[in-house]
Amino acid sequence: MAFLWNFVKKYRLELIIAVLLTLAYFFLRLYQIMSLPIFTDEAIYVRWSQIARQDASWRFISLTDGKQPMFVWIALNLMRFVKDPLLASRLVSVFAGFATMIGLFFLGREIFKNRWIGILSAFLYLIFPFALVYDRMALYDSLVGTFAVWSLYFEILLIRRLRLDVALILGMVLGGGILTKTSGFFSIYLMPFMFLIFDWKSKKKSERFILFIILALVSIILAYCYYSILRLSPFFSIIGDKNANFVYPIRDWLMHPFTFFIGNIKGVFDWLTIYLTWPIFVLIIASFFISLRFLKEKLILLIWFLIPFLAIALFGRILYPRFILFMTLFLLPLAAFSIYEIFTRVKNKYVSFAVVLAFLLISLRSDYFILTDFANAPIPKSDLEQYINGWPAGGGTNQIIEYLNNESKKGKIFVASPGTFGSLPTFTTEIYLGKNKNVEKKGYYPIPSEFPKELVEKSKKMPVYLFFSNQKEFEEYVKTWPLKLIVQYKKGIGDSYSKLFIVESK
Repeated sequence: MAFLWNFVKKYRLELIIAVLLTLAYFFLRLYQIMSLPIFTDEAIYVRWSQIARQDASWRFISLTDGKQPMFVWIALNLMRFVKDPLLASRLVSVFAGFATMIGLFFLGREIFKNRWIGILSAFLYLIFPFALVYDRMALYDSLVGTFAVWSLYFEILLIRRLRLDVALILGMVLGGGILTKTSGFFSIYLMPFMFLIFDWKSKKKSERFILFIILALVSIILAYCYYSILRLSPFFSIIGDKNANFVYPIRDWLMHPFTFFIGNIKGVFDWLTIYLTWPIFVLIIASFFISLRFLKEKLILLIWFLIPFLAIALFGRILYPRFILFMTLFLLPLAAFSIYEIFTRVKNKYVSFAVVLAFLLISLRSDYFILTDFANAPIPKSDLEQYINGWPAGGGTNQIIEYLNNESKKGKIFVASPGTFGSLPTFTTEIYLGKNKNVEKKGYYPIPSEFPKELVEKSKKMPVYLFFSNQKEFEEYVKTWPLKLIVQYKKGIGDSYSKLFIVESK
């Protein structure tokens, strides 16, 4: 008890800050977390998690679409304790983001040998608009960022401490990263750059050099052993096929090596500056000039961002802003370094606080809109289109599901929807009404040009509804089909709608 009391007394301020950061984190991430409607990809991952939870033989279900299963495995376990499957899946990202914030504290403290830079790194993550968006969604990307940050932290520990226990933990973290998403392999590919901070002045540098290589190989081999679990599934090969949809294979890239690079780099840089904000970007650049200390450590952080960033611009075929989330996290300790230097160099603390606040105002403004008016939030238009304003968003889905659930209490109903895999109406119906014995359901793909006779026959026995979420190819057919509009809900501030029709029986 005496030791604990002395520890608390010695680090009282730091502990108070840690508690405040924790409370602020969970408030910001959980505040109206379900106000954002379900997004198409979220529906896919939630449904996978449901199926995997109910049937152990489908624990590798995500591989059917070439996606690694770590997110699904965590989500299915949370579903045991949280009733709403979407909320359970979004909590995966909430807890992953919290682990990332802790990881950035340890990374900033370790790489710059200063706990206050670690605290500032964690604080910057707390208010980082990019993180605030994705820590509240049931997508892979927050979890990818978690493993990326902790991988770099343990790689730095490994080259500085050269301990077997660190190597074993690193192997587990690397394994978790590559079991989450293919981009986790960057943490392995970039490991040779650790030699930038190797102690070349050590009298035993040869022994330490060889020992690091051995321990690094132990970590990498262990990570690949974890990854080899996926080979138990007959769908393992689909990962490579799926990656080819988003990234050009080398043989294809060689045919047009720089054709798309300029366009890609402009796009991802635009997303970067919008989410990072220009003032924080200035702090990152300033970290290399405000002080020449820790130059090699700063280069490590820059490399961990820059190489994946250039790689995705060079090889990217289909790009979304969320793909760059994990790599931007390595820039936050650089901004924290600059903020720390401002606090230490400006004697007047009120002035230093005012200067730092000025750098953070745009981020705080973005956070406010993300939490209170997402449809008008100052984030990339592609994300607004996907998550709130466009056809992939699920605006009105909750209300339609609730309506159908109430109708099913009166008797049997049939719910039809256009599309099968990836169809938001089809998947949300399965997620929320899958166990309802009074609800029959079917997704139609390809969408027929003529009204399905099956629905005509069904409508003579029970109410038949068609749940429609603005699929463009279906829009023309609706005009000639025997349907009556029941309700419709506009998605955000766009021109897309979720609609529910009933089949008019003859």
